[in-house]
Amino acid sequence: MQEDGKLGDGSLLGDANGLEHGTGRQKESGKWQRPRFTRKALMRCCLVKWIIASTGPKEQDSSDSDLELSTVRHQPEGLDQLQAQTKFTKKELQSLYRGFKNECPSGLVDEETFKTIYSQFFPQGDATTYAHFLFNAFDLDRNGSIRFEDFVIGLSVLLRGSVTEKLNWAFNLYDINKDGYITKEEMLLIMKSIYDMMGRYTYPSVRDEAPSEHVEKFFQKMDRNRDGVVTIEEFIETCQKDENIMNSMQLFENVI
Repeated sequence: MQEDGKLGDGSLLGDANGLEHGTGRQKESGKWQRPRFTRKALMRCCLVKWIIASTGPKEQDSSDSDLELSTVRHQPEGLDQLQAQTKFTKKELQSLYRGFKNECPSGLVDEETFKTIYSQFFPQGDATTYAHFLFNAFDLDRNGSIRFEDFVIGLSVLLRGSVTEKLNWAFNLYDINKDGYITKEEMLLIMKSIYDMMGRYTYPSVRDEAPSEHVEKFFQKMDRNRDGVVTIEEFIETCQKDENIMNSMQLFENVI
């Protein structure tokens, strides 16, 4: 069994930083090291931070609470309907919408906005590719923009969804071309984008071969019938039966 809060070498995202989670210290070091951000601290819900930071301190009027603003190009669904579709409270939805409205007056988020958000949270890495993949995972209808409804429904799954719901979302992220299968190449592209985003925050430095090694290990476990692709059934079954992978899945709520 692994110790709580730690990930072994089998982490789906890779143990890129080599830190004791929550301590900021180098593992098994005999002397104090300058604290570095842990991966969990760095990747704790960037999109929520972005939204909440935009929420003004003033109370909004009732028209905001009902999510019915005539000034936006896209008007979201009613608050009651979104509350039924998500695991957010009415107050949480109001707060999220105020921030969303402030940042995106049109009512829509585009890919460039995602890239800007992640470049701000990971300034010493290259978050462009990861932001692209993440945007596509939220952009379910593939029209190049994300509505508030899709935004909060996705956040609800990642932050408060069941294990199966989170695994389905993770599969959608790795299934880059959305054909219902994950190839080794797709898994490697996602893994490399995460390592690239971490940049200098990874400590000790990540070897160039590390993403490929992790992908090779995971793909061998998941591709049970050795047909070169991973189905949603293989993905969910393997993840649920593998303790290391399930522990790493907890990080998905922190990579958004």
